[in-house]
Amino acid sequence: MKLAGYTINDDDLAHILAQINWDENVYPAYENCFKALELTPLKNVKVVVLGQDPYHGENQAHGLSFSVPDGVKIPPSLKNIYKEISAEFNGEMPSHGCLESWAKQGVLLLNSALSVAAGQAGSHAKLGWHKVTDALLAEISENCENVVFLLWGKHAQMKEGLIDSKNHLILKSPHPSPLSAHRGFLGNGHFKAANDYLTRHGKKAINWQSL
Repeated sequence: MKLAGYTINDDDLAHILAQINWDENVYPAYENCFKALELTPLKNVKVVVLGQDPYHGENQAHGLSFSVPDGVKIPPSLKNIYKEISAEFNGEMPSHGCLESWAKQGVLLLNSALSVAAGQAGSHAKLGWHKVTDALLAEISENCENVVFLLWGKHAQMKEGLIDSKNHLILKSPHPSPLSAHRGFLGNGHFKAANDYLTRHGKKAINWQSL
């Protein structure tokens, strides 16, 4: 199927969905499963932020990596992302965790698995989502020009081979989780580096502080 310009293999998707009972506690809600693609169509992608799987707590996941709906407590990893942005741009820390503004500016907030069972981190990682999201990354690499890929942590960095580094910028660091943020995420300069690359290639910079 085609969705917002992206190609999703129907057989791969059917195989995944057949294994999920959406009447049970699965996050995000089915209607938000492809929200990242809907808010950031293929033709608009400037930056890709790759997460692992959705938040598994109630009311947290809404289809965008690292993001939570307005009114939900900001998760620890996102707090560290905000810390880094505040340090790079001398700004204030946002009061909420909804990143839809980034998505609408061209930041694809993609998890490698697009669903999770409540309270069970990584529970849907082996359902086949990686086939779908790996194909999306390869499609972006092949069909878009001068995209910045932010690969934080070992899981995200395993996807580096899907990206053509001659046509795109790959920025790597440890994950923003409290377990690893102080080992190189904080101070990585990725947000300014991303904007420098975009403007150098004639694209509008991301307003990371516009939330």
